[in-house]
Amino acid sequence: MAAAGAADGDQRWLVECLTATLDTAREVRAFAEESLRQASLQPGYGAALTKVTVNKEVPFGLRQLAAVLLKQFIKQHWEEDEDNFVPPVVSASEKVVIRQLLLTSLDDSNGKIRTAIGMAVAAIGQNDWPEDWLELLPFLLKLIGDQSNGNGVRGALRCLALLSDDLDDTCIPKLVPELFPSLYRIISSPQLYENSLRSKALGIVHSCISMLGSMSGVYKRETVNLMTSMLDPLVEQFSIILNSPVLSPNPDDWSMQMEVLKCLLQLIQNFPRLPEAKISAVLAPLWQTFVSSFKVYHLSIIQASEDVDNVGYDSDGSERSLESFEIQLFELWTTIVGNSMLAKVIAGNIKELAYYTISFQQITEEQVQNWSRDANQYVADEDDVTYSCRVSGSLLLEEIVTAYEDYGIDAILEASQVCFRESRELKQAGSADWWRLHEASLFALGSLSEHLCEAQDSGYNVRDLLEQMVTDIVGTGVHQYPFLHARAFSVVAKFSSLISKGICEQYLCNAAHAIASDVPPPVKVGACRALAELLSESNQSSMPNIMGILSSLVDLLRQASDETLHLVLETLQSAIKSGGEQSTSIELVISPIILDVWAQHIADPFISIDAVEVLEAIKNAPGCLEPLVSRILPTIGTILSKSKIQPDGLVAGSLDLLTMILKNAPAAVVKAVFDTCFTSTIQIVLESDDHGEMQNATECLAAFISGGRQELFVWGGESTLKMLLSAASRLLNPELESSVSLFVGSYILQLILHIPSHLSPHIPELIAAIVRRMQTSDIAGLKSSLVVIIARLVHLSAPNVDQFINLLLAIPAQGYGNSLAYIMSEWSQLQGEIQGAYQIKVTTTALALLISTRHPELSRIEVNGHLVKTSAGITTRSKARVTPDNWTKIPLPSKIFALLADTLAEIQEQVGDDADNIDEEDSDWEEVQNGDATPHDIVYSASVPSNANPSVEHLNAMAKVFDEDEDDSYDDDLAKADSLNEVKLLDFLTNTFVNLWDSDRPLFEYLCQGLTNPQRVAVQKVLRK
Repeated sequence: MAAAGAADGDQRWLVECLTATLDTAREVRAFAEESLRQASLQPGYGAALTKVTVNKEVPFGLRQLAAVLLKQFIKQHWEEDEDNFVPPVVSASEKVVIRQLLLTSLDDSNGKIRTAIGMAVAAIGQNDWPEDWLELLPFLLKLIGDQSNGNGVRGALRCLALLSDDLDDTCIPKLVPELFPSLYRIISSPQLYENSLRSKALGIVHSCISMLGSMSGVYKRETVNLMTSMLDPLVEQFSIILNSPVLSPNPDDWSMQMEVLKCLLQLIQNFPRLPEAKISAVLAPLWQTFVSSFKVYHLSIIQASEDVDNVGYDSDGSERSLESFEIQLFELWTTIVGNSMLAKVIAGNIKELAYYTISFQQITEEQVQNWSRDANQYVADEDDVTYSCRVSGSLLLEEIVTAYEDYGIDAILEASQVCFRESRELKQAGSADWWRLHEASLFALGSLSEHLCEAQDSGYNVRDLLEQMVTDIVGTGVHQYPFLHARAFSVVAKFSSLISKGICEQYLCNAAHAIASDVPPPVKVGACRALAELLSESNQSSMPNIMGILSSLVDLLRQASDETLHLVLETLQSAIKSGGEQSTSIELVISPIILDVWAQHIADPFISIDAVEVLEAIKNAPGCLEPLVSRILPTIGTILSKSKIQPDGLVAGSLDLLTMILKNAPAAVVKAVFDTCFTSTIQIVLESDDHGEMQNATECLAAFISGGRQELFVWGGESTLKMLLSAASRLLNPELESSVSLFVGSYILQLILHIPSHLSPHIPELIAAIVRRMQTSDIAGLKSSLVVIIARLVHLSAPNVDQFINLLLAIPAQGYGNSLAYIMSEWSQLQGEIQGAYQIKVTTTALALLISTRHPELSRIEVNGHLVKTSAGITTRSKARVTPDNWTKIPLPSKIFALLADTLAEIQEQVGDDADNIDEEDSDWEEVQNGDATPHDIVYSASVPSNANPSVEHLNAMAKVFDEDEDDSYDDDLAKADSLNEVKLLDFLTNTFVNLWDSDRPLFEYLCQGLTNPQRVAVQKVLRK
């Protein structure tokens, strides 16, 4: 089985076959390829490929080809559980042979073969290590530690770098003490090892720091000790590496610095309480790197005065460009500023940091060329959070304001003023690039518009600086400096509440003129942005001719595409909304064009939605609703009545358009739409298999019910109810894919709210259908929406909630004793993930009604209580294969009580009752308290199914629930008609707890035993009131 030496029979055949695949004759190649395919299905093929790969007597080209086939073989045949597995699986004995051959050849003298072997070892290691390949890591460590075997160090390091992402908390504590000395020797020995190898060693250090950071929450003392042992030598080397100035855009010259930046980022992010003095030692060299790299960036990227290849990629496929290097620097500085201890250290240099940040934000020559050539790209890069120094710089400036508040704002304003002054000096000196610094200053201030508007109110003179900067542009050539003019338009729009009325009106007129003139596309983009903002804020007396603006925008619409089309439609919408009495004649002019855009882009959801929003603005304009409906309805009616023969997307889009028309429409319009389209919409729900059509038709039916209410039965007769119930039955069909039924909850809610008397006799059948639909659904959002329906039915049954519980007990549910047991098991798990302020209020108050009944059947139901995690630490791929989550079981009343207490605690936190109880975070670097640092059994309090805390969406929705006075507290317009919106959740929960306390003290005290301390404190607060 030796790798080198005389080739055996299998090797000879394989070498001949590989040679034949390179033959010029197609028939020979085809036969050889088929022979290899057949051989790949036979035992021993992988071992034979490995032997050819590692055999130094075989020609290099054939070894490389064998290595490629070996990598493919491992991917397809090694592990049966992999997605791209192709039978047969490699036998255990053959795996042993392959692993041994590869390990002993990691020191191959050929770099490409060595890399290929390392990648094969890593691919196998990701499946087999550590459970089935215990010797892998000791072998790599031994190879790395052998200074006499340079090729072995390179091969092992390459392999370990590929494996580093799979290192977990079981091996890191043992690995780091053994590995770090070898890595440090490589990093600190530039005379022995090339930079690429030292960079690889730093990359592994980065992975180790990252994993230690992930472990620090559980293994606090251990990770602190490990990091402490490495910190001093690491910081020393980091300082030495960063002390070398960046002198060239060539990635080979700063690859080491790049890896150091990544390591420092992980250190500060994962260990924010690092000893200040130790990290401070690296800040001066870091500043040297930052400043020296700007000089290179300015020449080679901003001005492009040097002919360089801007972007390259390393052997792992990661981008290597000066831009990516600067972005990494910005991310590190942002993290440093966000660290309270380090922020104090660099406080004296914040003005310089802001100055260089703004300087880095100048438009590069490549951006000038790209954006001048493609306006869509300009719009896209302006709107999206793109990977650039401009965006990263803005994030750093934002962090400076957050960390330093007034001092930070003062530093940024002063830096902007310096940059503006330098741009004027460059202009006077005749520099062609003076405008870049001016534009960057405006861009920086614009990215902080909210903070700066607040600063003006607090006494800062932001206005004078901004007005000076925007008025200074007015006399410059729009064709010569298009991006500067575009930025001025954008900044005036963002600061319209701060800049003087006269300047805003001047820019509004300039914008109206620009969109009608022959100016560069970026200027028109900026003008559109200004119009979209300034039109809504201008009064009728100072507004330019709205019809002229609309006419110019329509002309732009005909030339626009992709991103610019979105911008023009957005501007049109703003112009129409701002037109006032001038808008009465716009329907005739604008609607046909917008409908044409809508039809042409029906397959593009973003553009078609923009078009519908413009049509909605026309609909809401004075005197435009009836003519718009008259224009749309005949065509939409025909499309829906012949839905099966329409192009893809047209029916779904038409239903979306129809829903917009129905929203808040007067009864006469709803009736006209009903007469033309209701039956067709029902038929689509009953017969269509298209997900988009079904979803949009469901929303459309909900809008019909919301707008027509009881009048539907006058307009449509007795068959209307039958059609509505048939639609509900189809949408709740358990055999449908879950996504088709996604909006059925909103639809049924409208039936409950607006035709409850008609629906009442059908509630048992409705509940049974809901249960069947929930049991086959794989989408939590659908289940949650159906829970809301059950909750609303609980309210509908009040004050006879006992009778509703009895009804649920009488309805069967597959796998459960009855529907009550199934519904409550799901509801208790989903409550913490329910989104929407209205939905949370309905479900929470319904739970309170249920527990208030003290129905005996509730106590007989057990639901998931607490999540029990039997092993601490990080969950890796190998750990994820073990048994799933284990839950305790508790009585349903205890679960409901805890959920209500959770909500109560969230309310109290939102209104600030707990402001005085916030504990300061202990330092990661303080001595850990005595006790077991690695508990074997951690029990998590769980009011949600799979995470210990409610979802972010749930908390955001909770915030809306508490903001009772906001007009937009409810994100579902169709739910605004519900009287439950008037319920004050805090009062409702307070009454529930107080009444339960007063009426059944023993039960109340029993239920309190299952609460966590924060839950118990929240309940005690309302009892004391």
